[in-house]
Amino acid sequence: MTDRKPPRLAGDERNTLLALLQYQRESLVRKMSGIDDDAARRQFVTSGTTLLWLTKHMARAELTWIVYRFAGEDVALDDEVRADDTIAGAIDFYTATWARTDEVVKRSELDDIAERLDGDTPVDLRWVLMHLLEETARHAGHADILREMIDGQTGR
Repeated sequence: MTDRKPPRLAGDERNTLLALLQYQRESLVRKMSGIDDDAARRQFVTSGTTLLWLTKHMARAELTWIVYRFAGEDVALDDEVRADDTIAGAIDFYTATWARTDEVVKRSELDDIAERLDGDTPVDLRWVLMHLLEETARHAGHADILREMIDGQTGR
């Protein structure tokens, strides 16, 4: 797997955040390319973290933070891995989630406050995007390690 460097750009804050988030999203998905469903379900750590779960979890994280909490829309939130889940299905759902969350971001201002905070401290869209960026990068790193344990493949 070839290593891809993060994008470098001199743009506005929103486009910079979205470009770096997209890079991390794609890095996570690249860890799933070329493996089968059994490999995506392999558990190497006692927490049970798998590549399949990471993919579903990150779709859920984006839906939770952008659609449910920030935009205040009702949405199904689930990252449980089921017997009939496939890596292709999880990737399709995750990539479809990007379009939905990016649309909310593009129609909003970075200073807009999240609609549904469930008693938490108010946060604006800027914070939500930065949180998703660090969460996606963190889990992409987990995926790096899991993929290397599966077949030795490395690279972002």
